[in-house]
Amino acid sequence: MRVLAIGAHPDDLELLCGGTLALYSQQGHHVTMAVLTNGNVGHPEIEIDEMAKIRKGEFEAAAALIKADTIWMNVDDELSVVDLDARLQMVDIIRQADPDIILTHNPDDYHVDHRNAGQLAFEAAPLACVHRLVTKYPNTSKQSLIYYFDTLGAVNFLPTEYVDISSVIDLKKEMVDCHKSQTEWMKEATGFGMDEIVEHVARVRGFAAGVSHAEGFRRLEAWYRGTTKRVLP
Repeated sequence: MRVLAIGAHPDDLELLCGGTLALYSQQGHHVTMAVLTNGNVGHPEIEIDEMAKIRKGEFEAAAALIKADTIWMNVDDELSVVDLDARLQMVDIIRQADPDIILTHNPDDYHVDHRNAGQLAFEAAPLACVHRLVTKYPNTSKQSLIYYFDTLGAVNFLPTEYVDISSVIDLKKEMVDCHKSQTEWMKEATGFGMDEIVEHVARVRGFAAGVSHAEGFRRLEAWYRGTTKRVLP
């Protein structure tokens, strides 16, 4: 199976579905991690051009831990939009990855870039297989299933499916720890370390699922995107 995870910022996928992506990879599935924005305003002191380079390197290092391919969309941080050009760019991301399943942000997330990434995935997924819509990449042969992943603090999200990530929780933390540019100032700004966030949310979702650590998901329920079998690990 081919899996495409679409995140808004260079650390979102690691934080919100990194354990599931690690399991997919360990089970022999092909994983692609795509990020919409370049995170170039993700530090109060580092200049934006340098920040984008740093965050791209951190993202690629995290993906390498699970042998995932990467796609860097390079939209400026905080400035994503949902328009026709962005939709067609996302169509090509999906066509390039050719996924059976897409994991992305849910529509009720707290950040505009998160919401836009999920909305663009929703809009682009059915277009990716349209033969007469000509873009840089050829059309896919299938309609991708879409699963929404959790919010950063498990706020305003009710999962309908869970993935037991107990065996890969340390690997997930290692992926998150690749994002050194974010760890110190984020803790100062919020009072929470990124590892602490990972541990607590995974424990909460794990308690709901009856395991020590879990990640929560909700499938997009729409015509032609259903399935009669479980596709999450």
